[in-house]
Amino acid sequence: MNISINWLKDYVDIEETPQELADMLTMAGLETASITELGEGCEDIVVAQILKKEQHPNADRLSLCQVTDGEETYPIVCGATNMVEGDKVALARVGSVLPGNFKIKKAKLRGVESHGMMCSERELGLSDEHSGIIILPKETAVGTKLVEALGLPDTVIEVEITPNRPDWLSVVGVAREISANTGRALKMPPSEVNEGIDSATEATSVEINAPDLCHRYTARFIKGVKVGPSPLWMQNRLKAAGVRPISNVVDVTNYVLMELGHPLHAFDFNKLRGGKIVVKRAEEGEKFTTLDGQERALTGENLMICDGEGSVGVAGVMGGLNSEVSDETVDVLLESAYFFPPNIRATAKALGLSTEASYRFERGADIEGLVTALERAARLIVETAGGTVLKGIIDNYPTAHDKRRITLRVPRIAQVLGLEIASGRAVECLKGLGIEVIEADDERIVTLAPTHRVDIEREIDLIEEIARIVGYNNIPSTLPRISIQPGVPAGERPFYEKCRDLLAAAGLNEIITYSFIDPEDDNRIALEPDSPLRAKVKIQNPLGVETSVLRTTLLPSLLRVAGNNVRRGNKDIKLFEVGKTFHPEEGMPLPEEHVRMAGLLTGSREPLTWWAKQDRLDFFDGKGVVERVFSAIGVSDVKYSKADGITFLQPGRAAKISAGLTNLGWLGEIHPDLLDQYELTGPVVAFEISLQEAVKAVEEVGHFPGLAKFPPAERDLALLTREDLTFKEVEEAIFGLNLDLLKSVVLFDLYKGKNIPEGMQSMAIRITYRSGERTLTEEEVAAMQAKVVTELSGKLDARLRD
Repeated sequence: MNISINWLKDYVDIEETPQELADMLTMAGLETASITELGEGCEDIVVAQILKKEQHPNADRLSLCQVTDGEETYPIVCGATNMVEGDKVALARVGSVLPGNFKIKKAKLRGVESHGMMCSERELGLSDEHSGIIILPKETAVGTKLVEALGLPDTVIEVEITPNRPDWLSVVGVAREISANTGRALKMPPSEVNEGIDSATEATSVEINAPDLCHRYTARFIKGVKVGPSPLWMQNRLKAAGVRPISNVVDVTNYVLMELGHPLHAFDFNKLRGGKIVVKRAEEGEKFTTLDGQERALTGENLMICDGEGSVGVAGVMGGLNSEVSDETVDVLLESAYFFPPNIRATAKALGLSTEASYRFERGADIEGLVTALERAARLIVETAGGTVLKGIIDNYPTAHDKRRITLRVPRIAQVLGLEIASGRAVECLKGLGIEVIEADDERIVTLAPTHRVDIEREIDLIEEIARIVGYNNIPSTLPRISIQPGVPAGERPFYEKCRDLLAAAGLNEIITYSFIDPEDDNRIALEPDSPLRAKVKIQNPLGVETSVLRTTLLPSLLRVAGNNVRRGNKDIKLFEVGKTFHPEEGMPLPEEHVRMAGLLTGSREPLTWWAKQDRLDFFDGKGVVERVFSAIGVSDVKYSKADGITFLQPGRAAKISAGLTNLGWLGEIHPDLLDQYELTGPVVAFEISLQEAVKAVEEVGHFPGLAKFPPAERDLALLTREDLTFKEVEEAIFGLNLDLLKSVVLFDLYKGKNIPEGMQSMAIRITYRSGERTLTEEEVAAMQAKVVTELSGKLDARLRD
């Protein structure tokens, strides 16, 4: 979750630097993932206004704007299309320096001078948004520094929230943690509402038909709102939190979600048939279209928010398209509810729909705090969209939640932590976290756990909270008195580990990816329609469509990781993964699991230096890696045969790998037509090998035969062969003669082109003969060489070049 420090300062005083604050939160359990400075390098940017916009005289996709900063007017050529005359924009004048040390200069674009640049959010380092330039609210003063208009500079801390702490999923929740650790007061945001005369209960009602799934439902009616853009300060805070602004009413619900951690939903009341809310289970097989425009198939276990005639929202997950707030909305019914966490988790997984709301509801919301969130949102809607809050809260609370009463034995704290903590200090720690203390003495402390702390259930939980506030670094370290016996790897695991070590030694970096993949990956790598790799094991409750099936090949994961690296500037890539693939078996409850070794290489063969050519990695680099691994683990009799039928590999650059009659896998360059979707540039070499099959082909490593006592006899042959003849065929033909003194056959040159007939190629090979008992005579070598030439001529129609 992204936390703005400027936003935090509304609720607790911050005296620490961003790094000191991040360290404090990490020690308290909120691990800091990153710290991002917003507005840094934007000091020269000012608010300006477009006075005139016209078509560029020499370019169809450019416009020429006259822009003023209140003192001077500048001609600016711009490629964006989202602005009109009168808009307030972010202007970088000539001489301004943007983030990344990019200096703005006067430039001539298609024959027209441009004296500056109107900026997008990405160009200023504020977000990744770059579909258009920044358009500021009309009331923003021209000439104002942009950092002042946007409430910058700011620092955003990204924290990793553990699943058991939903109370940290809000700015106030983090502020409460800072307050407890520093002793500074926590300041809650104002939530008081000025009500109108008309009664909400006379205008609408809430009926709960599934009290086991909806434990409380509250609502506020706001009449006469005007939907439009939210204030700039609210938009900026939402963007800092990673939320896209939509409109004032919707933005308020998202703002309170981030501020207080409780999900809310706003209905267009005039779209609610019957003017009421009914909470009930869905009809079996019911179809419902959610706000994202997707039609969902429901079951009787899905909880729905309905009006008088049908469904208007999936409870705790997402609202419906038929009741969304739009520019025409006048009356708003605001929902704040508590739903049974396991049901929301099951619904979100079944629908493949994870949202900010479901993420919080499935972890446990604050059933008492939902009224505060409702009131806060109602207040902000009136402030940003106008309207009148009708008198009274609609509060249907059929399933009451009592606060947990937990007794803490003070001596137990020292027994667990090894640190003496007085009862008074323990009470101070607990109260700082919002835990109510109803009794306390030197022996025991009786508490009531607040409803926002769903993780506090037992005495040990209270001791953990005290330890966090006192500081884990203040707890003495003692070594446990236990003996540890080293484990012995079982089965084929040592073999797999050796393969990992060999690939790493060859310069490849190991990656670990999810076994869950997108079904569309089959189409992305152009698998044939009848390929057995298309048979997938489906996940019953996937996190999303992109992770809904188990993989049958490691290739899509390698390509995706390679693409991610290239997009981040790392273009020379050598990756490998040793992992499982899953293959369904008809009539079997569980799939068959295969352990596979896969690798991918692309980019330059050598780093950029003055002494090495920048040749790109190709098929033979991948083959070298595979041969190195096979040689080291003892896989013998390996053959590489043409495999032009593998659709995701480039014909002529693809091979099937086998050992004897066992198919081990494949090797080749990825087909160029598939690379653009991963933003890769060829050649991209990949291989995938079944380690379960490879281990069967391992032979015991023999003894070193010693150095040869007699010299070899080497003879070179320059052959003219048909173009499609492979060296493998030549090698097999020569070794097929079973010449006892034949030791090796090596291809050292392959040529096609000038002086070679069309459809033919020149192949130069070196044949080595050696005896372990004597020096070979010229006659013996010549006789063997003649047999080779005769065999190649008769069997492969290969003849000696002149």
